[in-house]
Amino acid sequence: MHEAAIARCLALSRQAREQQGEALASTLASLDAALAEAQAAHLAALPAPDALLELDLAGYLTGWNAGAEQLFGYSAQEALGQHVLFLYADEDEGGDIAELFFQQAQEQGQPQMSGVTEVRRRTKSGDIVWVRLALSLRRDEGGDTIGMLVRLHTVQEPLAEADKLQLHARIIEDSDQGVLITDANERIVSINGAFTRITGYLPEETIGSTPDLLRSGVHDADFRAQVRAAMRGSGPWRGEIIGKRKNGELFPQSVTISAVRDHAGQITHTFSLFSDISVHKDAEARMQRMANYDSLTGLPNQCLLSQLLDQALTEARRTGEHGAVMVVEISRLGAISDTLGHDIGNALLCEIGRQFRQALRDPDVLARIDGNKFAIALLQIEKREHAAIVAQKLLSTLSTPLAVGGHSLQVGASAGIAVYPEDGSDSPSLIHFAEVAAARAAKNLEPSFLFYSEEMNQRAKEHLRMETELRSALALDQLELYYQPKVSLRSGRIVGAEALLRWRHPVRGMVSPGVFIPVAEETGLILDLGNWVLEEACRQVRAWKDANLMMPPIAVNLSARQFDTQLPARITAVLARHDVLPEQIMLEITESLLVGGSDNVIGIMNALVAMGMALALDDFGTGYSSLAYLKKFPISTLKIDRSFVTGLPHEENDCAIARAIVTMAQQLRQEIVAEGVETPEQMAFLRELGCDQLQGYLFSQPVSAAEFESMLKEGRRLSFGSR
Repeated sequence: MHEAAIARCLALSRQAREQQGEALASTLASLDAALAEAQAAHLAALPAPDALLELDLAGYLTGWNAGAEQLFGYSAQEALGQHVLFLYADEDEGGDIAELFFQQAQEQGQPQMSGVTEVRRRTKSGDIVWVRLALSLRRDEGGDTIGMLVRLHTVQEPLAEADKLQLHARIIEDSDQGVLITDANERIVSINGAFTRITGYLPEETIGSTPDLLRSGVHDADFRAQVRAAMRGSGPWRGEIIGKRKNGELFPQSVTISAVRDHAGQITHTFSLFSDISVHKDAEARMQRMANYDSLTGLPNQCLLSQLLDQALTEARRTGEHGAVMVVEISRLGAISDTLGHDIGNALLCEIGRQFRQALRDPDVLARIDGNKFAIALLQIEKREHAAIVAQKLLSTLSTPLAVGGHSLQVGASAGIAVYPEDGSDSPSLIHFAEVAAARAAKNLEPSFLFYSEEMNQRAKEHLRMETELRSALALDQLELYYQPKVSLRSGRIVGAEALLRWRHPVRGMVSPGVFIPVAEETGLILDLGNWVLEEACRQVRAWKDANLMMPPIAVNLSARQFDTQLPARITAVLARHDVLPEQIMLEITESLLVGGSDNVIGIMNALVAMGMALALDDFGTGYSSLAYLKKFPISTLKIDRSFVTGLPHEENDCAIARAIVTMAQQLRQEIVAEGVETPEQMAFLRELGCDQLQGYLFSQPVSAAEFESMLKEGRRLSFGSR
């Protein structure tokens, strides 16, 4: 259905709902209207003096003739300048049909309008009289409304009380809206036929019960309190309620609730008017789905995508977050449809949508925006390059043929990516830019993607190239471990080492971990790298043991991604495979793992310690963990980050931080290792503080396994020199 047709359908649905609500609100008013119609003939024949009132736009009297003085008993001097409300019989009658007519006439701006109705008015003596009034607008020479002319004359009481009650009862019983009347104790005293038709409850099953028999249980306490307040006289309430029929079926209803008071103002009864709006709700849901979802795939269409994207852009402007819009254009769909038929082509589109949906996160929005185009809104990404990872993932789902209708079908695809806020700040621009990038990518022979920004495109390609080469490095034995010694500040002897990963690239030589470790973290490759490091460290420890070389503990770094409930079992298996004792391997973790101090993390740590392993906290002081939580974790070693060692002993702040860390660790009975020690002055200061070990270029840079073995055999020691 075209968007214009959908919009018209929605408008008709809304109009029907509004008319339904207006019918509910006007049911009681229709009683008086029916009475007026029944007596129109004899009322018109009654003679009565005409009273003329002139009102300004605010409703204040500006004209008062003799007929008005005779009818109400007020002289012109008493009446002029007062608001017309002082003639009303009831204080809350300010919104009666006469005043509403005047407001409507002003808003419509017609040249001349008039209306006739019958209302009650109060005279000077306090008597209540029925009057027939006719209204017309007063305009100046320019045609602008300046007030209203009201013509009134008295009429007799419309009906006798008995006749009125009989007519009211007939109207209520014949209404197609359910009527429920309760007494002051909220017990049902009367229902009409429509109530039984809608709910299924007969009068004998209802009278004496409370309205709770219709209660569905889906509304919260605040909602029920609003309804209960209306029943107790806080004022009329109108809204939608989910009710329950006698057969247990839930149904939506539009309800108006009002209280009835006696002459003393006490509530005697409450009445509810309601209609079953299931049909309207179903129609509205269908219209909404037609307006917002693709009829073939069931995915959001471009209209809904734009709405969701606009909301995300508003939030992103407030929080400074990044996001991306991707358009994936599918190729060969036309050829497949022409050859195998449109049913197969449509089924193929649905299968592609299903594959894409499975490959995305739940918060990501997948939409179909054209015959062969899908759009993806990545509403929150940590780094812009992550959009490239998603694009690669989606294209990979189409790298193998898809089974559709007994056929094995191969399609191609190209993707374009626009990121916000860099490329744009509104949904039309971002979708357009992503389409432009997808069209450019489609010119490549192989399935590919492009960023709208050339700079971003290059960064993403470098990111993916690094990931590909890193996977190859694992498979082609390009990785190796280097060992940086840890030296005792008491004896000067080597008391341990940290195993550090190195990548010997066949073209670029040794690649810094600072370059490839972030890529590994983002792509999940860190799990494979972490497993390789642990395996290689244990293999090397076993090789040294077989050579009758007693090695000090070797520290291995763990990523937060490796820290799951299966970690102790995986480490146990590696240790057993190489016949390495737990105390020969130390595990180093970072502060980011401790943030929040979850019981799950503590449980895993305790299991590792129970195995006989030691835990060290690396880069201490650079994270955000609370010191109050530190005592909860079974940490045996704190490593002072190199950023606090650099300024020693001359930088006052670095000295204060180092002193505080050492003091705290001593109180917690933890060993202290200082990283990045490069000068004798730094070493002397740390030794005087009571630091246990140092690790840095002052003693040795990271070296190969063979060089580290030689250092141990030679008994190389740290020289403290003279102070």
